[in-house]
Amino acid sequence: MLEEVIFAGFGGQGVLSMGQVLAYAGMIENREVCWMPSYGPEMRGGTANCIVTVSSEEISSPIIGRFDTVVALNQPSLDKFEHSVKPGGTLIYDSTNIIDPPKRTDIDVVPIPASEEAVKLKNTKIMNMIVLGAFLAKRNAVKIETVLEALRKVLPERHHHLIPLNEQALQRGGELAKSEMPVA
Repeated sequence: MLEEVIFAGFGGQGVLSMGQVLAYAGMIENREVCWMPSYGPEMRGGTANCIVTVSSEEISSPIIGRFDTVVALNQPSLDKFEHSVKPGGTLIYDSTNIIDPPKRTDIDVVPIPASEEAVKLKNTKIMNMIVLGAFLAKRNAVKIETVLEALRKVLPERHHHLIPLNEQALQRGGELAKSEMPVA
């Protein structure tokens, strides 16, 4: 099993958190993991991305140019990374914030109205967990239960009261991803 993914968006959208939680969940499942964040000096509002590799084998290099999955939360990230999805791979994007959708037909394109769904759940900060839930449903890199365990380890204790909401967001993202038919 090998999953190479990049999460990309604006700083403040939870891009680095998504990757960190996924990497931590991989560690809990005794997988080899690599988490490589990248962000501008302004962080909040600037661009941010992180590459995560989860593997059952040793990881040869953290530097990757082509991905099994690209998760794009804004138009600049989609424009930059759409071409980086391996043929047959998956592109998940927040359809609420992206005006010009992906053009590729050789990949599984999964539009998720994550920002809109976060508003319905009355907390815009869980948009990233909705998208992560969609990713887990489509790629099955780790179990959702392990992600919840990782959240308990990664989140400061003062935020543990939000774990049930995060679980709801993960479940909703999975439901949305499963209802989407691949665009071809």
